[in-house]
Amino acid sequence: MLLNFIIMPNQHAPALQQEKGIAMERPFSVVLADGHEMVRQGVKRIIEAMDDLQVVGEAGNGQRLLEILRTETPDMVIVDISMPSLRDLEAIKKIKAINGGIKILFLSMYEHQEYLNYARQNGAKGFVVKDNLDLDLCPAIEKIRCGETYFSPSI
Repeated sequence: MLLNFIIMPNQHAPALQQEKGIAMERPFSVVLADGHEMVRQGVKRIIEAMDDLQVVGEAGNGQRLLEILRTETPDMVIVDISMPSLRDLEAIKKIKAINGGIKILFLSMYEHQEYLNYARQNGAKGFVVKDNLDLDLCPAIEKIRCGETYFSPSI
């Protein structure tokens, strides 16, 4: 699943920050949250191969994710919709309570329309089925990064 992935070049300008009066590029920051270490590592490899993206934290459960979000201010969180100790609507509400502007991309091993509808209705910017990570993750990140949404076409 994660071994054969497509690396898509970044076609969008990175975020800018001011440092000593000079505009400096800063990477788009991401926190990964999934209960499976192998999935996190595979997603991390894909992200690190993309231009101007940086993984600033990883969590194996919901409690750790919330701890990270209290100290980091990432642009996006990529989170399993069935995270241990943090699930579904609870995840969106708690993440948004900490950082209202964060973009949420859900991952799921289930291709159920109701999960997709649920994610859409509750503020997630994207939803990717884990079986399609190799094809959908890069386009999902890029679209969400540019202010759009991305929901796996397979559903």
